[in-house]
Formats: sequence, C-alpha cells, structure tokens
Amino acid sequence: MLPEIKHILYASDLGENSRPAFRMAVELAAVHKAHVTFLHVIEAMSPSAEAVIETYFEPEALAEMRKAGAEELKSKMAERIERFWKEEVPEGFEFPQGKPSVQIEKGNVEEMIMKAAHKTGADMIVMGTRTHSALSKMFLGSSAQRVMQHSDIPVLVVPLPAE
Repeated sequence: MLPEIKHILYASDLGENSRPAFRMAVELAAVHKAHVTFLHVIEAMSPSAEAVIETYFEPEALAEMRKAGAEELKSKMAERIERFWKEEVPEGFEFPQGKPSVQIEKGNVEEMIMKAAHKTGADMIVMGTRTHSALSKMFLGSSAQRVMQHSDIPVLVVPLPAE
C-alpha cells in the first residue's frame, strides 16, 4: 500500500528559477488533497561575520538591531512568499486543505527543514536543487542531498534551471 500524503513541506530559497518545485508541490497537494507548508530558511551568519559585527556595536544595541531586523526581514519574506505562490496558482484553483501556511526560520538549512518536517507532521518534503553535476555534489554537497540522507520521510527533489 502506498503511503498517504496529507501534508507537504515545500522548502524554497525563493530563487527566481525555483518555481518548478513549487508547481510540483501544488500539483501533488491537489492530487493527494494535502496541506502545503511553504518554508523559507534564512541562513545564519558565519561566526567570523558575527565577531566583526560584535566589535562595532554594544550588546544591547546589537540585540535590538537583530530583533528589529529579523522581524522586518520575516515580514518582507512573508509578503514575498505570498506574492510568489499567488502568481503561480492557476485562476480559480482552491487548495484542498486551505491556503498554504508560511513558515520562516533562521538557522542551518538542512536542520531547519528536518525540524519543520517533524514539527508540521509532513508526509513529504518537496524542494528544488540547482546542483546537477556529480562532481559538484561530491565536493560541495547540496541542501537537497543532505536532507535526503537524513530524512525519514520521502523527499522529492526537483531539478531547477541555473539562475
């Protein structure tokens, strides 16, 4: 018996050419009457970048700037995500389980995708990848590759055109 798909986690970097993966998530949601969670992960700064910034600002000022900046960025990303999926959904299409929910997280991409999948109870992860050559995967790896290695639920990886 095939596994039932009730919840799809769509992870996106919001790149210009990432729409084929979103279309795939929407089509799967329509076929399986599943809910979609649209996840975007904001990568944290490197420790060296953090150290440079910390030398220029007082801890209290830096904490306030981070809080205000994170809230503003999350608001802008939520607006961008909303516009992104509205432009891609065909006229008159109704999501079977309601409008996709939006989740924006900050941290390591692979870890946050796995945490979001477990937190939302996702039955499938859909994401795109621009890393197509075997050589680049061997040396660099891709987020999709690492998610596939650590996921205990199916991961659908959609090849994306280079930006």
